[in-house]
Amino acid sequence: MNELMQRVIVRADAAEAVNLARFFKTGPGEYGEGDRFLGIKVPVTRSVVKEYWKECSWDDLEECLASEWHEVRLAGLLALVQRFHHAKKDPAEQQRCVDFYLNHLSAVNNWDLVDLSCYEILGTWYLTHDAAPLYTLAREGRTIWEQRIGIVSTMMFLRHGRLDDTYAIADILLNHPHDLIHKAVGWLLREAGKRDETRLRQFLATRYRTMPRTMLRYAIEKFPAADRQTFLKAEV
Repeated sequence: MNELMQRVIVRADAAEAVNLARFFKTGPGEYGEGDRFLGIKVPVTRSVVKEYWKECSWDDLEECLASEWHEVRLAGLLALVQRFHHAKKDPAEQQRCVDFYLNHLSAVNNWDLVDLSCYEILGTWYLTHDAAPLYTLAREGRTIWEQRIGIVSTMMFLRHGRLDDTYAIADILLNHPHDLIHKAVGWLLREAGKRDETRLRQFLATRYRTMPRTMLRYAIEKFPAADRQTFLKAEV
């Protein structure tokens, strides 16, 4: 067991593990079925990673991402994020981080693992490279997590004023059946609207009547109350 894993595991809290297992829906038939928790909150995991990520070899990262423990996988992903960002002057090393991430998507198997890692690595990388792999993940992803990675990775694009990909991938996922995709798409649309509200309104004008209700609610969350009601009552 590598040192990062050890430092995470010793912080286990059995009572909190019960709460996290419930929060992340690990029961039979739920989206996180079978996942196991140590009971460690994200800020604690982040603090451990900040101290020990430099000592992590590729084999150590591999071991972390193969762990049965949710928080150990998260620690491995956060360590990979650190490795990626500290290699900004080494494109070959960053490419290796991207490839490693894409080759271990089976370990990125809950919404927090997706949201805390994908836009930091894939979003940053595809800002300056062909973003086609994000479209492929959204369109052909084997799991809802891979599809969520496709849309959430565009958060980094939005932070750089690049909105087109978010809207294009949102269209791919517009009729997706799963609530966690509805929430992710709505969230990213809301973030796009913060940059250009007029464009978001134009996007919604031809889609809001048929898009999932949760997606719409998330997308219009920052609109004035009267405008939200207009959309929800289909009076636009």
